[in-house]
Amino acid sequence: MKGVYTVLLLVLSNIFMTFAWYGHLKLQQAKIISNWPLIGVIVLSWGIALFEYCAQVPANRIGFAGNGGPFSLMQLKILQEVITLTVFVLFSLTFFKNEPLQWNHGVACLCMVLAVYFVFMK
Repeated sequence: MKGVYTVLLLVLSNIFMTFAWYGHLKLQQAKIISNWPLIGVIVLSWGIALFEYCAQVPANRIGFAGNGGPFSLMQLKILQEVITLTVFVLFSLTFFKNEPLQWNHGVACLCMVLAVYFVFMK
């Protein structure tokens, strides 16, 4: 179950991270924070990122083999990167419909999936 908890926490963490890093761009487009100074946007993003860390740190502690979890450090990192990419693609397709996916984006995603395959090979 530690592997499942790790993946779920990494997904949650990356949802918050994506909103912290890119959500302000959508809020700016929607004219919600378009008049905010940069420091205000940074504080907003930090506030969102706090929740990202509240999921990321436990995910790594639960999932790390050194703490009794099922994943090596490299496996945790590659897994996190693929989850980040997946969450980002879903976020961009949902909120930034004017940014279409292209063939090279698909190839890059395939390379990341292959990275997961290779890092988990025995």
